[in-house]
Amino acid sequence: MNGKPDYLLSRNTFGRLVFVANDGKVQEGVVPVRAFPITAPERDIALIDSHGRELAWIEKLSDLPDEMRKLVEADLAGREFMPEIRRIHEVSSFATPSTWYVETDRGETAFILKGEEYIRRLKPPSLLVTDSQGIHFLIRDRFALDHHSRRILDRFL
Repeated sequence: MNGKPDYLLSRNTFGRLVFVANDGKVQEGVVPVRAFPITAPERDIALIDSHGRELAWIEKLSDLPDEMRKLVEADLAGREFMPEIRRIHEVSSFATPSTWYVETDRGETAFILKGEEYIRRLKPPSLLVTDSQGIHFLIRDRFALDHHSRRILDRFL
């Protein structure tokens, strides 16, 4: 994107994003969606209307004016709650379901892993762990975890 976008973004009184096209058409409830949330979170973001149609494409978040960029970042942060696991303290059992006690970038927590299939391999060396509540936990680099954490994780992979 070169220069200023040809649309406006704002937030209505209900906290929803409002998209105003250059022809004056207004769309409420617009949702930003990252194409590559793990590998390129600051690039390639689509603004999608309530019917799933793409309204605009943002190549780089930094291309947006500050006010619009903050609106998009806030909306993405609210929808993409994904703590990053930094250390695995212990697991209740190596059979599933098991309770995992972990340290994340947002603090200590425990969650239930229903089965090994809830650990998905992303682009190496990243993993995505989904707990019994559907919350995703990211392990950005499994090889960067400490030895104890890697030993536990290897038992499930």
